[in-house]
Amino acid sequence: MIERIALASWPTEALVTVRRAGLSNAANACILARDARFALQPWSQGVFHFCKMDIGWDDLRLFLDVARLGGLSAATATTRLSAATLGRRVTALERQIGEPLFVRQQTGYRLTPVGEELLRRAEDVEAAMQSLTRWREGNLPDRIVRVSAGPWTSAFISAHIGEIWTVDDGIRVEFVTTTDRVDIGRRAADIGIRSERPTEQWLAGRQSGKVAHAIYSGRHLINGIAAGLFVGVTGEGANIASARWLQAHHGDRIAVRGNNTHSVRELVAAGAGLSIFPCFVGDSDLRLVRVAQPIPELETDQWIVTHHEERHSPPVRKVADRIAGLMRAHQPLFRGETPIR
Repeated sequence: MIERIALASWPTEALVTVRRAGLSNAANACILARDARFALQPWSQGVFHFCKMDIGWDDLRLFLDVARLGGLSAATATTRLSAATLGRRVTALERQIGEPLFVRQQTGYRLTPVGEELLRRAEDVEAAMQSLTRWREGNLPDRIVRVSAGPWTSAFISAHIGEIWTVDDGIRVEFVTTTDRVDIGRRAADIGIRSERPTEQWLAGRQSGKVAHAIYSGRHLINGIAAGLFVGVTGEGANIASARWLQAHHGDRIAVRGNNTHSVRELVAAGAGLSIFPCFVGDSDLRLVRVAQPIPELETDQWIVTHHEERHSPPVRKVADRIAGLMRAHQPLFRGETPIR
């Protein structure tokens, strides 16, 4: 007999399965229920009932994006859904599973133990779906190398894609662009380009150079530029070091803000005010002019990070080596050593 379970409320399939398993308590029944695709839902104090789960691939795909990127705001870019819609879909999935999948924190979403288990199973489904898609569409190679970087670095590498990847490589490349740190340990990315040396024991890193930042203006002395005003960053981009520095030193003169770095660049180029950019961005844009030397306290390292078990994998190593070579070849630009135009 199973303790404290409302047997009469179970579907026949679940009841037969549990009886055959000889389970003796509700905790074991919960485990079986999850594996058998039944959700154990509270009915009253200490009593539960089973509901058949029908989890679709679309729901799992949304769950994977939120889990890998660590929150709703980062996942909006990959899912093309609003944070509110994503939140509702995640909550609905949790109701379907019958247990919380995430711990909601101000810094993002952290997986619960049940969420960790679902992540592993969802990744198996993802691999199967991707294999099916490749079979349907043709003979594209199976191996995908995912590269995670911030918006500016992703844009730079994308502009030099021919130096990173060619059709003859026999691999595919996928960019994961976000200001958040993507979890390489969980294989959300194979390669990460970061501003700090990795401290996790399961990650390996090599320094590829330095990145300088400076204040830039549009080329025409108009509007906010003529008034000596600044363009700031709002939203998730406000957490990056350059945005915090600008707020601390010139916050009282920020007249216009953009919610992503690219919109800020467009505002500066159009004369809305001055702002801070990495030198490899500002010095490469003919619409901008650097108005001062790089800011020493904003200089950062640049690290190419991989999982220690994957760093010797030929596809990952090939892409990582090429990215390192690209960064080294453009170090004068990244360090801000080009003349002020």
